[in-house]
Order: sequence, then C-alpha cells, then structure tokens
Amino acid sequence: MTLKLVDLGRQYASIKAEADGALLDAVGSTRYILGEEVDRFEREFAAYCGTRECVGVASGTAALQLGLEALGVGPGDEVIAPANTFVSSVLPVLRLGARPVLVDCDPRTATIDVERAAAAVTPRTKALVAVHLYGHPADLDTLLELCQERGLALVEDACQAHGASLRGRRVGSFGRIAAFSFYPAKNLGAYGDGGCVTTGEPELAERVRLLRNLGERRKYEHVVEGWNERLDTIQAAVLRVKLRRLDAWNELRRGHAAAYARALGRLELELPGSAEGVEHAWHLYVVRVAAGARDDVRARLAAEGIETGIHYPLPLHLQPALAGLDHAAGDFPVAESLAERILSLPMFPELEPGEIERVGAALSSALA
Repeated sequence: MTLKLVDLGRQYASIKAEADGALLDAVGSTRYILGEEVDRFEREFAAYCGTRECVGVASGTAALQLGLEALGVGPGDEVIAPANTFVSSVLPVLRLGARPVLVDCDPRTATIDVERAAAAVTPRTKALVAVHLYGHPADLDTLLELCQERGLALVEDACQAHGASLRGRRVGSFGRIAAFSFYPAKNLGAYGDGGCVTTGEPELAERVRLLRNLGERRKYEHVVEGWNERLDTIQAAVLRVKLRRLDAWNELRRGHAAAYARALGRLELELPGSAEGVEHAWHLYVVRVAAGARDDVRARLAAEGIETGIHYPLPLHLQPALAGLDHAAGDFPVAESLAERILSLPMFPELEPGEIERVGAALSSALA
C-alpha cells in the first residue's frame, strides 16, 4: 500500500461524526457568508493563540495581503522576507505595489537569517516577514528587537505553524499581525481554502475586516477599497471541530518526529531539530540528503510505495515570476543548497509506528 505524505482520509475518518454534524448544522443555518460559526471560530482561535483579535479570511495568501495592507504597505515600500519559503510569502507584497527584499536563511533552522535581515534594512523598509517554516518558529526574540529598533512591523507568516510556540508563547501573538493558512493539509486544515489574521491591535483587526468584505462598514456602505476575501461559514464550522483536537494532534506529530529521529539516527542524513525554547509544530518532517543524491533516494522510496515531497525545490529568487527582483543563482547560497538536499517524509497525526519503521528501512536501503 502507498504511504501518503499526508493522509487526510485517516483524519476525516477519526472525526467523521462530529465533522459531518457541524457541516450539516452550518448548511441548515443558511448563513453561508460570515455566519455565527465564523464569529465563534475567530474568538476561539484568538484565545488559542493568546492574542486579542482574529479575522477569518479566504486563504493564507489573503491573510498576508490584507494584513500588510492594513499596516499601510504600498508602492515604494520594501518588505524583507526569506528566499527559502513558499511563493505566497511574497506575492502579496508585489500585489500591493511594494518590493520584496529577499535574504538568505539560517543553515540550521532554515528560517530567516536575522543578521542578513538586519543588513537589508533601508529607509524604505516597512515590514519584515518572519516565516515559521515547517512548523519551527523563526528567531522571534531577535527579530522583535530588530523591528523595534528600526521601526518596522513584524509580520508572522504562521501558515505552517499552528500551535507552535516559543518559551510557552504561541506563534501568532508576537508580530503586529500574523497570517495563518487553513489549507487542508495544514496542522489545522479546512475542507477547502481558508485563512485568518491574528493581531493584538483592534484597529488593525477592524481594518482587515473592512478589507476582507469589499470595504463594507454597513450594508451597501463601502468606506475603503476592499476585496472579497471572507472565510466561509462552512469552513469555520469544520475548523471549530478540528481546533479542539489541534493540541493532541500536534503532540502526536512530536511523537512521530522523535520516532523518526530514532529510526534514522544512524543513517547518512541530516535530521531536523528544534532551537532552544521552541515547541515545534512539525507540519513537515524534512531531512537533508547528500547533494546530488536526493532525487535518486526519492525515486527509490516511491518504488517502495512511500510518498515524499520537496519543500521547496526552487528558492524564491530563482522563480520565473520573481525575475523582476533581478537576482541570480548564487545570491542566496544556503537556500540554494537546501533546495538541492531537502526531502519531506510522511508526517500526519495518524501515522503508525510501523510506518515510520517502514520509511526508515526504505531510506536505509536507498542510501546504501
């Protein structure tokens, strides 16, 4: 049988009765747009993250765009972001007419390199996007200090880090705004697209609420140029069911990460870890294979019925869509090296110990 990278069918089976009931209740309410389930989820997720406000939106990309727009990012501004992330971390910057300023990543955690970020600040810099890659928080203490010293807005891209924390404080509560994605494969995933913005500033939350709903303050009264980027009521109903299980699911992920470390510890791989004080959400379990060997190892695992992923095979500065940033191969050597070596192994709460052992045995054979 094929072992999937993420098996959503197992998760659905484990919550089917409650999820189906929540879906039917939401359908029966007929409040499909900004219904009560959206309000309830927003309150519950804000409390979960330890922040004052949560605004549900249509996707993680929308969360970043609306959050940056609420902060006043626009033409002529610069926004610092890591080169080693998914393209959605910077596309909203371009959409707002600003310029992404890419920097390399820390070779240990693969998150943004703080020293290089500090060196990239100019008088035009408006914000800094800290991506909590694979579920591991960026170096938030140092980034907060940098942003406070330079007058920048810290923006958390927490789209892969639901429930991750630093010294007991959950991500989503550090920056002026944070963006979460509820794409189905996330630690907290909807049954379609979805996202939210969290913030400790009510005025920013109110601005995002206007922007997500066509700038509408009251019906047919549009006070700003907004967008149609609302979180569906049906998705909020599903997310409320899943949120009650998120901590337990994340704890299972941590157990799987520990099991992987035991199973793979003697192989010629570089294994992921956690920085001091970090509680990793383990959205992905990403190992590093010797340069030049990754694609062959991946093919051998596929032949054994084991799905893998590459997150991400092409750094942002080499993406054709971002050619206008005028970067070239060699500009961000750490990100480029990672892109050649990283391999994502199956990771989801319902993994079984025997399956992790199966991956370990297949990897041992492939590397040999």
